[in-house]
Amino acid sequence: MTVPEEGLRLSEDALLGGRVRLLQPVNGARASIDAVFLAAAAPVEPGEVVLDIGCGTGAAMLCVAARQPQCRVVGLERQRELVRIAGDNIILNGMEQRVSVMVGDLLQPPPRISAGAFDHVIANPPYLERNRANETPNPARAEATVEGGAELGDWVRFALSMVKPRGSITLVHRADRIDAVLGQIAGRAGEVVVFPLWPGQGRPASRILVRARKQVASPARLAVGLMLHEGDGRFSRAAEAVLRSGEALPL
Repeated sequence: MTVPEEGLRLSEDALLGGRVRLLQPVNGARASIDAVFLAAAAPVEPGEVVLDIGCGTGAAMLCVAARQPQCRVVGLERQRELVRIAGDNIILNGMEQRVSVMVGDLLQPPPRISAGAFDHVIANPPYLERNRANETPNPARAEATVEGGAELGDWVRFALSMVKPRGSITLVHRADRIDAVLGQIAGRAGEVVVFPLWPGQGRPASRILVRARKQVASPARLAVGLMLHEGDGRFSRAAEAVLRSGEALPL
């Protein structure tokens, strides 16, 4: 394994009930349940190839690979240190034969990544608009949560350029930006499904999963969604099935 930058402390955490081991920085952007739900929402079949844009340390792409052991996954990440950690995580999970990661910026993608080469593309774009986000003293966290040079529209356009005709793109985002997400997809893809993640009974959705298919003209659909927590704060049975057992989300 590579040695992290001086002063960068890593923790080892578990996803999918221990099926995925994940090294990640103690301070900075850390994988949340969003990555697990994103992976569960991608309709990946055996033999298909998936691209994870902005993969970070690899949480979502490793969950995809764990859920579908006969697929191949490629991660793209602009921060070199995170790419090194993601590479270590691939080795840690014994997935070197079918999971890879490369350094690259979606605004200037590396030449070895080909447009239209992927069956599915997944992404967890930064949730906050650059001109509306509060300043944070943690640059690593800001990199993951606040839009930089690439805005939401750039993420959507790049995802659609990378996926094959009739392939899918799947995003996880804040529910209060649903209009922005759908606005960027409108006219570019169809068969859009919006899947809300409800924090609890009677509470508004905090996150949405949005899936669309390239060159498909079917109408949009609002799914029932999933409730994350019971009244006592524990994860619901449906959430546990995704988070611990690795079940797919039926979008």
